[in-house]
Amino acid sequence: MTGISSWILSIAGIICLSVLIELILPDGQINKYIKSIFSFVIVLVVISPIPKLLNTNINYANLFQFENSFMLDEDYLYQLNFDKMNALQAVIEDEILENGYENVKVFINSNIFESSLKIKSVCVDLSDLVISQNAEHKDILKIKKHITTIIQKHTKIDGEMISYEN
Repeated sequence: MTGISSWILSIAGIICLSVLIELILPDGQINKYIKSIFSFVIVLVVISPIPKLLNTNINYANLFQFENSFMLDEDYLYQLNFDKMNALQAVIEDEILENGYENVKVFINSNIFESSLKIKSVCVDLSDLVISQNAEHKDILKIKKHITTIIQKHTKIDGEMISYEN
């Protein structure tokens, strides 16, 4: 008998609480959402004695757990990493241009299907290199070292992972 009376009291309590909140909240979209939530809670309170009647135990925590329920969107990941890679290439090429080295092409090699963009290597094409008047270095070895430091600043890769094509 105490179980039934506590069940009825919990139904009455949740209904009183929902009426009180409905009076406090203004009309609009939020009020609709709050009503929906309280309707769901009322349904849970009303059906809560059913497992006791059937001699089973329902764990309500498991109702809201979503184990392995998300799927990795590979197309989105591919496009995101592809855009990051292209933006990084453009930033590096712009900084190289600002330092007086024109027509330098940078190609980044990475696996864009991984969850985070990991750069494997960088290839720099110097076949069309034009050295402007404001360039710091005129010697090709010093130019390569300068470009290597620019690339390392943006990519954090080892200098051995950078190759040059003349």
